[in-house]
Amino acid sequence: MPARPTPTGPTGPAAAPQDPLAMVRSPGYLVVLALSALLGVPISAGAFGFLALVSELQSLVFDDLPKGLGFHGTPDWWPIPLLAVAGVLVALTIRYLPGGGGHRPAEGLKTGGTPSFTSVPGVAVAAIVSLSLGVVLGPEAPLIALGGGLAVGAVRLLKRDAPPSAVSVIGAAGSFAAISELLGSPLVGAFLLMEASGLGGPVMGVVLVPGLLAAGIGSLIFTGLGTWTGLGTYSLTLNQVPAAGRPTLGEFGWAILAGVVAALLGEAIRRSSLALQGVVDRHRLPLTVLMGVAVGVIALVYAVITDRPATGVLFSGQDALGPLLDQSAGYTAATLLVLLVCKSLAYCASLCAFRGGPVFPAVFVGATGGLALSHLPGLGTTAGFAIGMGAMTVAMLKLPMTATMLATLLLGEAGLTVVPLVIVAVVVAYVGTLRLARLPGGPAPEASSPPAPAPAA
Repeated sequence: MPARPTPTGPTGPAAAPQDPLAMVRSPGYLVVLALSALLGVPISAGAFGFLALVSELQSLVFDDLPKGLGFHGTPDWWPIPLLAVAGVLVALTIRYLPGGGGHRPAEGLKTGGTPSFTSVPGVAVAAIVSLSLGVVLGPEAPLIALGGGLAVGAVRLLKRDAPPSAVSVIGAAGSFAAISELLGSPLVGAFLLMEASGLGGPVMGVVLVPGLLAAGIGSLIFTGLGTWTGLGTYSLTLNQVPAAGRPTLGEFGWAILAGVVAALLGEAIRRSSLALQGVVDRHRLPLTVLMGVAVGVIALVYAVITDRPATGVLFSGQDALGPLLDQSAGYTAATLLVLLVCKSLAYCASLCAFRGGPVFPAVFVGATGGLALSHLPGLGTTAGFAIGMGAMTVAMLKLPMTATMLATLLLGEAGLTVVPLVIVAVVVAYVGTLRLARLPGGPAPEASSPPAPAPAA
């Protein structure tokens, strides 16, 4: 039967670690694999339904409702009252439902520990309200929590005396299934979870295999449901990517600059959101509403300055990323800079008060900055887009492998061409972010999340 490894204690040595290969050969590990595969089906279907609901609600409140009230199109001021309502609902959810609505996105993407089934309702409500009403956060963190929480609940319902190690591994597999297609590939989602959890060594493979199995099944379910319903897969995709030439010496210079700027911008967003988070926590209801209104006002300012829809600043940026690249020729450098500033400010306000994931807005902010940089001599559109995404993603998440994979695999064949530039930008941004965090006023060092225990014989 699976058993929890004995950790090192402050007053004595740890028990001898168990052989990971022996764990894999145990009958208990086969049971874990079977449960991971079975739970991957309903959890991925539930994740698809969650994303479909958010998409439909966004269309309802931002498109159908204004038309029903007699407006010709959506007024630029429209998001302000909606985001105020979002502030009220999210604040009440955080205060009164178990789990506080999920993890705090200003603190990064955290996946350590066994997911909690009791937090599922609060996470779902806070995320649906935030994402549907225009908050600048993504669905990935709520889906990770929901997938893991549902898997843990199912295991404990089927076998109340299940060992904590097995519950933890199956909970992780549920998270894998929930985001299997969200980032464009199950592999990117797997890297995100494994890198964020801090797992390493032989134990990583023991935990990774059930997760990959659940993610593979989840990917099939996402694709099948997307085809059957005609709604698509809600996966991060780019349909048209301009060809990229071989990297030049000048482009490597721009990649270094992009990494430096991303580190500075990411640290500014992080420090500001963490500082504001402490204030919001002390006055939850009024300040969450105020932050929602601030996001709406920022979107209105963008619309007034650029004569583009206010919704360009709202939401996670997942659906807007493809059109941004496709229509990049229609954006002046000045418009891109205004979008970069407004999206960053709205992102900061959302991080400190609402619930959601930090990944997609970081990707969008980076892509916008990269496109603005590509207006300078010697940097192509695709190369700028890629290095911006990679640099800003690692600046906000501190996950270099995930940032590199996301920025290159998303671009397909062109991504393989520009991968050396992405690596340079990611490395510079990552090192810069770590060094900036050590300066006075930086956030306190985070305690590393404990690795999920693996099943043992």
